[in-house]
Amino acid sequence: MQARVQCNRDPHLLAFLLVLASAMTGCQKATPDAAAPPVTPPASTPAADDARAIAKEAYIYGFPMVDSYRIQYSYFVDAKNPEYKGVWNEIHNTARVYTPQDKAIQTPNSDTPYSQLGADLRAEPLVLSVPAVEKGRYYSAQFIDMYTHNFAYVGSRATGNEAANFLLAGPDWKGEKPQGIKDVIRSETQLVFVLFRTQLFNAADIVNVKKIQAGYKVQPLSKFLGTPAPPAAPPIDFIAPLTPEQQKTSPEFFRVLNFLLQFCPTDPSETELMARFAKIGVGAGKPFDVASLPPDQRKAIEDGMADAWKAFAEHKATAIDTGKESSADAFGTRQYLQNNYLRRMTGAVLGIYGNSKEEAVYPVYFTDSTGAKLDGTTGRYTLRFAPGQLPPANAFWSVTMYELPASLLSANALNRYLINSPMLPNLKKDPDGGITLYLQHESPGKDKEANWLPAPKGPFFAAMRIYWPKPEAIDGQWKAPPLQRADAAAP
Repeated sequence: MQARVQCNRDPHLLAFLLVLASAMTGCQKATPDAAAPPVTPPASTPAADDARAIAKEAYIYGFPMVDSYRIQYSYFVDAKNPEYKGVWNEIHNTARVYTPQDKAIQTPNSDTPYSQLGADLRAEPLVLSVPAVEKGRYYSAQFIDMYTHNFAYVGSRATGNEAANFLLAGPDWKGEKPQGIKDVIRSETQLVFVLFRTQLFNAADIVNVKKIQAGYKVQPLSKFLGTPAPPAAPPIDFIAPLTPEQQKTSPEFFRVLNFLLQFCPTDPSETELMARFAKIGVGAGKPFDVASLPPDQRKAIEDGMADAWKAFAEHKATAIDTGKESSADAFGTRQYLQNNYLRRMTGAVLGIYGNSKEEAVYPVYFTDSTGAKLDGTTGRYTLRFAPGQLPPANAFWSVTMYELPASLLSANALNRYLINSPMLPNLKKDPDGGITLYLQHESPGKDKEANWLPAPKGPFFAAMRIYWPKPEAIDGQWKAPPLQRADAAAP
């Protein structure tokens, strides 16, 4: 089924292998200003070894884009999807924290109710308005382009808690900042995902969060200015995603990538890269007919995709699992990431839409202090914060449980998916004033249940989040404590 969106309407660390592509016919229009360029087949197909190498590069490059599209398709296109939020160019509020029932996006937080905006900027810019938020409550709006670069922020850290209007403009808009606009935020892609997070202090606080969410507004620039609207952009014939399993191995991946590249004007730093990708038929608006591929070319492309996953696995094992790199290296602007596509893919696989380090850092526990993988069937673990060594956050911190391989929140009898700083008054302190958390499947005992983060009966990982981190959390002066097996923990 194809869904059509009228683009002139007014109007979510750590996961594995959620991706998309399309097995459908009927591709799409290019940008509204020009028809798709005619497709010229390559003069000759590259040798198998060269095609394999190019496919590996293109897959690493495109994975974050394709995975992001899967999520946005479920949020803003497929009205029959249980994750559907609503149409493009409108803000959609989820007035609750995420639970195990939220499955579209991997490793969601369960601290901050989300609001989502799928922005189509082809026709004209959008004006985003935020309300005044009381001092002491954190909120943020994360601006994510189609490459998954975090190209801008609005909120407590970035712009303050005062009410303001911001202009979100696409790559084709050449205007100046209008009166009444605090700042112009420019995207290099025509479609943008804006993810709002609003801090929730406790269950009763949801009433206040709803009021704040109601103050998040969006409207076209013409409506804000009271001027005639420009011609509407043509509707987009969105192509459907593949299953996660198909996406890992199917060359149809590149058909989806070609569809997405239409909305991404080539950055000057990637002109030569795009010319290289074109040798295997990857490029904006190009058809990618898997059925017509010669057998040797198809095998070369499939082998290249497998090589990409091997590169990811090696990078995770040698850089992420060892602590040499962290979320701070995987998320940010194009300028910050410096076109390091393997890091960008790693961020998308392990926690798509993770924040830039200035906004949040994410110490992650895949293994215990001995290097053994975490498993609620065979292990009981403790995480102890010594006195004065709680995570240094200007806003708040949390530790969240995720089951594997899905990287989703883990259902449990307590309906407790995290322990965070707002819960500190109810946590039991150690004799020296420190705090010990218990990560295990069975209850650690009634006297310790306040500090219990239930684990699934099986493999899991835990993610710490430090929102609006203090400098010592960013520069490494503060170190996250190790996760220890309970029978090996120090007294």
